[in-house]
Amino acid sequence: MLSRGGGAEGARSTPVTTVFRPVVSFNSRILAALAIVAACVLTPAPASAETGGAGQVETGGNVSNTAFDRQGMWVWYVSHSEGGSIGAIIARAKANDVGTVYVKAGDGGGSWSQFSRGLVQALHRGGLDVCAWQFVYGDAPLAEARVAAAAVAKGADCFVIDAEGDYEGKYAAADRYVRALRARIGATFPVSLAGFPYVDYHPSFPYSVFFGPGGAQYNQPQMYWKTIGTSVRTVYEHTYLYNRIWGHPIYPIGQTYEGPGAASIRLFRRFAQSYGGLPPSWWDWQETSGQEWGAVGAASALQPVTGYRLEVVHPELKKGSKGDMVVWAQEHLIAGGADLPVTGIFGRQTARAVRAFKEGHGLPANGIVDTDTWNALLTLTPVRANWAASRARPGARARPATRPLSARLPAKAYEIPPRP
Repeated sequence: MLSRGGGAEGARSTPVTTVFRPVVSFNSRILAALAIVAACVLTPAPASAETGGAGQVETGGNVSNTAFDRQGMWVWYVSHSEGGSIGAIIARAKANDVGTVYVKAGDGGGSWSQFSRGLVQALHRGGLDVCAWQFVYGDAPLAEARVAAAAVAKGADCFVIDAEGDYEGKYAAADRYVRALRARIGATFPVSLAGFPYVDYHPSFPYSVFFGPGGAQYNQPQMYWKTIGTSVRTVYEHTYLYNRIWGHPIYPIGQTYEGPGAASIRLFRRFAQSYGGLPPSWWDWQETSGQEWGAVGAASALQPVTGYRLEVVHPELKKGSKGDMVVWAQEHLIAGGADLPVTGIFGRQTARAVRAFKEGHGLPANGIVDTDTWNALLTLTPVRANWAASRARPGARARPATRPLSARLPAKAYEIPPRP
């Protein structure tokens, strides 16, 4: 999960994946510890980003009735989780309020044999839901879609796309992958994207494809606060500010690796309650200690954070803004009747379209996409751009693969910096 600097989670030359092992210096450990302490100071403060104005307090509840609605734990290697004992996995999960197990089923175009129909059936008999997850690169999207569909066919209750740095700029690949996957598993099978938490850091990542029509219905940002070097509170505020605009339920992924501490794990669960009540999941099983398991299952962590005031706001876009958030706004503006190219660049034409849209919806007629504008735009179903190439057909020309201009933009930063 969460690769660094666009690097792959796994080496392609070997049949098994090697998740990064972040090297945390002594100073960064101190910084992380101080950040955790700071997270416990719960006086209200705005998120540290430009926003489009305050909105209503977020509401929660069971919004999907899928396996995502049970607290989960991610499994990288089954053999390293409780020594591979399915009975022990079931017992550990039940003892610690874990209802869904996320098991790695594929890496790129290769399936992992550990995800089998027998494994799924055994976990089901133990009362657990099972989600398959796959790390994808975008180099062979059709092969990756076949691997994903094969995992679903083995009885998975849901499927997770783990797309990260390798997918930045790859709009055509994302388009082909999503279309091919849905053609095989159907339009309604529950799919999530587990990607970068800080959308604003990654202007060329095709969120608008993965979360667009026919894509993933659920959002699972990888919010590894300690490794990122921030507090639990800040990772929530930053992540949710930019992820709400995709319009899908957000199920946060927290960390139990690198010894984040029981207090921080409990606090992460409490913030999940404050941010709508959708249960978190945790990376990962084999790196979770007994104390951390206790924190994951603690009943005391099911209460919202006392005294924390949540404001629901959306990021502000205006002339000069660039990136996939602009792509998303343009696709919604077109759905609202605008004649506009999807470029990911907020220029004069987009500003005029925004002004006209706001005037037509009784909003202040300016060229700024603020919270009220987003709220109006998000009532529309965005147009679905065709980024993938198509073959020539009788009476029609072949269409080359394309992408928005913003797909050329480099990442502004990485939550977990690349190794030197």
